[in-house]
Amino acid sequence: MASNKRVAIRNHSAEANLFARRTFIAFIGILALLLTLISNIYELEINSYEKYQTRSNSNRIKLLPVAPNRGLIYDRNGILLADNKPVYSLEVIAEQTVDLKKHIVEVSELLDISEEKQQKLFEALKSKRRFKPVELHSRLSAQQVALFSVNQHKFPGFFIDARLKRYYPFGDLTTHSLGYVARINLKDSIRLAEENLDEDYAATRNIGKLGLEKYYENILHGTIGHQEVEINNQGRIIRTLDYAPPISGKNLTLSIDIELQMIAKRALAGKRGAVVAIDPRSGEILAMYSNPSYDGNLFVHGISSKNYRKLLNPKNDRPLLNRSVQGYPPASTVKPLLGLTGLEAGVITNKSRFYDPGWFQLKGLERKYRDWWAPGHGWVDLNQAIEHSCNVFFYNLAYQLDIDTITDMMEKFGFGDLTGVDIWEDKRAILPGRETKRSRYNKPWYTGDTIAVGIGQGYWTVTPLQLAQAFSILTNKGDIKIPHFLRATTELVVEEVQINEEITTAERDADIVNKMVTKMAEYDDKPPIILKDNKHWDLVLDAMHNTAQKKYPAFKGARYDAAGKSGTAQLIAKKQDEKYDAEATKERQRNNAMFVAFAPYENPEIVVAVVVENVLEGGGGFNAAPVARQVMDQYFGDRVIISTDKSKHPQHNNVYGVDKNTGRN
Repeated sequence: MASNKRVAIRNHSAEANLFARRTFIAFIGILALLLTLISNIYELEINSYEKYQTRSNSNRIKLLPVAPNRGLIYDRNGILLADNKPVYSLEVIAEQTVDLKKHIVEVSELLDISEEKQQKLFEALKSKRRFKPVELHSRLSAQQVALFSVNQHKFPGFFIDARLKRYYPFGDLTTHSLGYVARINLKDSIRLAEENLDEDYAATRNIGKLGLEKYYENILHGTIGHQEVEINNQGRIIRTLDYAPPISGKNLTLSIDIELQMIAKRALAGKRGAVVAIDPRSGEILAMYSNPSYDGNLFVHGISSKNYRKLLNPKNDRPLLNRSVQGYPPASTVKPLLGLTGLEAGVITNKSRFYDPGWFQLKGLERKYRDWWAPGHGWVDLNQAIEHSCNVFFYNLAYQLDIDTITDMMEKFGFGDLTGVDIWEDKRAILPGRETKRSRYNKPWYTGDTIAVGIGQGYWTVTPLQLAQAFSILTNKGDIKIPHFLRATTELVVEEVQINEEITTAERDADIVNKMVTKMAEYDDKPPIILKDNKHWDLVLDAMHNTAQKKYPAFKGARYDAAGKSGTAQLIAKKQDEKYDAEATKERQRNNAMFVAFAPYENPEIVVAVVVENVLEGGGGFNAAPVARQVMDQYFGDRVIISTDKSKHPQHNNVYGVDKNTGRN
């Protein structure tokens, strides 16, 4: 029997209401989303436009730093000492080549490029984008450049890039004063970041490492420029939008005379030593040469380990050492200054005399301090003691002065302190004294130490630069000039000059010259040394003058009136009666020869300090004085610099007067 099921009748009105409600809710949701979208679009396009425009530009526009040209360096006569020389390198853009490996092999055969450099190129290409240039060979010779230029059409994607590198035309002649530049290393980068200078060196590869190149780095470097370029999403440059050129570093004019440097090098040929020449009137350093030297150009492109080991090899006489600022026992060169100390302290007068039997002995001690002249000089006064370099006189003088008085006066002459010269390699050396010995050796000061100081030995070292400065102060009678290299900085200010018919060529040239800014370097001079009696200056200076004229054959026949003092520094202690035998002494333990001189005697223009290490025979007068003579001969040239006052210097019987060439006395 079939069941009867009820058929439900659909409620169309309820379904319509349900659909209407759902449609309304959907419409509200869509409207809300639409409003949110419009709101976001408004936020992006209106409120945040500048923000996202900047971010867009940062992705699209890039600032590339442009390195400035380094300032040039000239000597006092305008001779170029440090130049910027073009260096050519062979580079390749991988994506522009047809067969990269084949072309690399072919161009390497053409230019004789090693397999090692080829391999380095392939390794570099792995980490470089294909449109970026990669260096294959640096420092191409002129012949290689010419050879590649002729065959460049065979090597698509290969090109020669030129950039400026530092170049020192005189090589080892100027290294210890100019220094050199070399590649910026990690230590340099950290220092630049600490000084907030890293952005200024963003495009610079080299930096001053030594000497004047380092001291005046901020002047020589210049100001970085920028190139604004548009790039795509791969970093490829599409076009240049703007260019702000860099400002080249300032050129330096130094006080150095390169011809004096050449003479100093020639005079020290085959010897270890140094020459420093100063103009005492200004403190300008005329020459500073240390021998042996080395070529700073080796460091500019990155010195090889082989060449660096060669420089460090002791057998090559340590060319990296700047002997101009190296400490040496001053020996008898400081006797005039000790004599001045005795006069000023009232311990002696110009008439005081000591008897020299050939030795000096302290009461109660068996040891005898020997004179260099075994028979002794007999009775000597200050003038004779300086002239004959009588050790016994200065043993007595030092004993009566005591070390504190000596130290106080020598400090005034700059010993034991930095000279203030404009290179960072300046050294203090050692000024003897109680505190110095205690701090260095933890030992007390003894009277015997003072005796040794009386002849410039013992715990006393000076640099040739200090010695030259001290005697510059002496010749200036206490006026102190800080030694320095810099004479002027030069900067050319480029501006557009309106030219019209009324302006002549000469006027245009004058206008350009007026834009050349030259500023003399300023140095803060120390207070002068004031003596109780100014006659003491003349007593010591006269003694040095007599010494040069009578004792040193090296100055015989000189056409200028020189004064000077020699010294022979003993490097090893000898027993009581042991005689010095140079041939039996190890070469590095032989005596050093010292000499300091100035000329002309009246109104000195040059002071020269010389050290020659480990001489085989003779002392300062025999080995170092001829070096000073050659430097002075070069400085004065054919000028006749002789005193016009015969009464002061009766030993001169030659012509007194004015040099016809210079019009000077």
